[in-house]
Amino acid sequence: MSDVAVDWEALRTEAVRMTTLAYCPYSGFPVGVAGLVDDGRVVSGCNVENAGYGVTLCAECGMVSSLHAGGGGKLVAVWCVDGRGETLMPCGRCRQLLWENGTPETLLQTPEGVLTMREVLPQAFGPEDLVSRRP
Repeated sequence: MSDVAVDWEALRTEAVRMTTLAYCPYSGFPVGVAGLVDDGRVVSGCNVENAGYGVTLCAECGMVSSLHAGGGGKLVAVWCVDGRGETLMPCGRCRQLLWENGTPETLLQTPEGVLTMREVLPQAFGPEDLVSRRP
């Protein structure tokens, strides 16, 4: 785990700001997310909907794209919120994104408090499984 201190309120503030940038004309449900990277950067994202619902981008997708575009690294802590600023639990697909772009010990603010990715995605499938389980 990183030695970077987590400023949870700064992450929440950035996640809330991102909800104001969300493009959600179909659902009317803005989502924002912010994550702390192991080098101290904060990356963020918002949901971007599409008339073809299958190609809608979750806020976490935008944040992970920003992570890689800004030089990579591993997520240390993440907070996702709705348009009212209330904590949201990422969907299963997004939990997988967070797992692969963080560590099992990455912290996630959840409606039940801060949990590790290991706790919110038990028995996760990761890159190491592609090697260790290859026939």
